Amino acid sequence: MHERPDAADPLRELAQALRRFADERDWDQFHAPKNLATALSVEAAELLEHFQWMGEDASRRLPPETLAKVGEEMADVLLYLVRLADKLDVDLVQAAKRKMQLNAQKYPVDRARGSSRKYTDL
Repeated sequence: MHERPDAADPLRELAQALRRFADERDWDQFHAPKNLATALSVEAAELLEHFQWMGEDASRRLPPETLAKVGEEMADVLLYLVRLADKLDVDLVQAAKRKMQLNAQKYPVDRARGSSRKYTDL
């Protein structure tokens, strides 16, 4: 993702903005892929914390103040993921498209429709 960002590519723009943000604060020294992956995991856990002990129905109807906090945690997850992808030169959109293709092979519609079972159990 180190190529020049295109105005039509929000992830590349975000990666560039994150690079600038880290550079201005001299934080690049702390942004080894291992550290970013760790931070990503921590932020994902903070996101999950908002749903702890909540029923499924309640998780679909978050009060505005909770939804705002969840949105902030989701943003943190995205920011660390984009930064990690930038450091490792991974095109997230292409990686996600490829993963969707692989998942389509592992979970064929005729066997997976309506099932939450893992592909090895279909």
